[in-house]
Amino acid sequence: MKGLSAEPIAYLSPTPSKPAGAQFTLDGAERLVSPGWPGTKRITNRSGQQYQLMTDSADLTDSSGDSADSRVDPTDSPVDRADPSVDFTEISVDGDTIDDVVDVLESGRYVKGPILERFEDRFAEKTGVDHAVGVSSGTAAILLALQAAGIGPGDDVFVPGHTFFATASPVLSLGANPVFVDVDSDTYTMDPEGLAAAAESAENPAAAIPVHIYGGMADMSAIRAVADEHDMFVLSDSCQAHFASRDGERAGSAGDAGAFSFYPSKNMTVAGDGGMVTTDDGELAERMRRFRNHGRGDDGIHRALGLNYRLDETSAAVGLGQLAKVERWNASRNAAAGRYTDRLTDVPAVTTPTEPADGFHVYHLYVIQVPDRDALRDHLASDGIDTGIHYDTPLHEHPAIEERVGDLDLPRSERLADHIVSLPMHPNISESEVEYVAQTISEYYQ
Repeated sequence: MKGLSAEPIAYLSPTPSKPAGAQFTLDGAERLVSPGWPGTKRITNRSGQQYQLMTDSADLTDSSGDSADSRVDPTDSPVDRADPSVDFTEISVDGDTIDDVVDVLESGRYVKGPILERFEDRFAEKTGVDHAVGVSSGTAAILLALQAAGIGPGDDVFVPGHTFFATASPVLSLGANPVFVDVDSDTYTMDPEGLAAAAESAENPAAAIPVHIYGGMADMSAIRAVADEHDMFVLSDSCQAHFASRDGERAGSAGDAGAFSFYPSKNMTVAGDGGMVTTDDGELAERMRRFRNHGRGDDGIHRALGLNYRLDETSAAVGLGQLAKVERWNASRNAAAGRYTDRLTDVPAVTTPTEPADGFHVYHLYVIQVPDRDALRDHLASDGIDTGIHYDTPLHEHPAIEERVGDLDLPRSERLADHIVSLPMHPNISESEVEYVAQTISEYYQ
């Protein structure tokens, strides 16, 4: 094994039972390159130097198959920074979690087991609710929560105009009517005044789905007040906001139920698709458990029509490992966002995100607005900086939805779709990487 290190390598530890991963320290933080890594990995320290980890698989084990010494000489020189790059996101699963997954595989118990129950219990406790129900995706979480609440044909369900498609698709799948509400111009979340007006004019207001977009919570106090007036079910789409908070409440605890996603790029993952529904309502939780398992009760009798939306044991094992770290990762994301904002606030062309004084934003995404989005993205790409757009089509303008709701006018949602850019964001993004991205943007607008 050979390679370069910004700081002394902690260790690189292949074992006979799994491929070589690489665990090392950078800027005082532990990093992990997961087993199966492609052989080279570029890393950047806070001073802006880039280093290359390189592996030759032949060097990892001796002829008997036992692990060879795999420490890296930290005295090598850094890679030339003439060709820097900043990845948009970074996904990692540590060695202990991989061992936990192996334990599940060796156990032979793959579904409906104790690991999922433990994951649900700990997730509920950390969220601050009585119940959590593991499901197969964030979309399934939204669908099952609405189904368990009795949402169906003829019901009006209020969704924001600026969100991912999966906020509205379960509404349509249940035969209900999505009613679109424009977003607040500062937080990009559902506008409570817009919700109040829409509910007042609706024929059958039944539910609202505020979305904690990008990791910042909607104004749940104001939204609940509107919902209470019209006796509506409130499902918070918390798929991008694991353990964000506002007004002393955590995402997933501030409505009748909360829906979470564990898609790989989220703040925590199950190494694939997965989701969770949180609630204080025991009867609602029990109905969701039946619906996720073919409508079947503990006695084996199918008293409701349900499909298979279960979360398996290996996914739950990964989730438990991630759950132990996600709040630390959230703090790192929030700190990186603060550095971005400090550097970009004085750039007139750039609108930075707003974080309410009474809230903690977990920055699943760091999203800015600019007047010339495509040109800026091309410029950043030419300098090795990955970016994204979340999302470039307003929800109500997707053909699958537009044919159901017709032409709508949601000016704030439509403006966002034309001007937003998502900058690189993940827990391990270094200060130098943030500085490089911000400096590149600043220079572009000079």
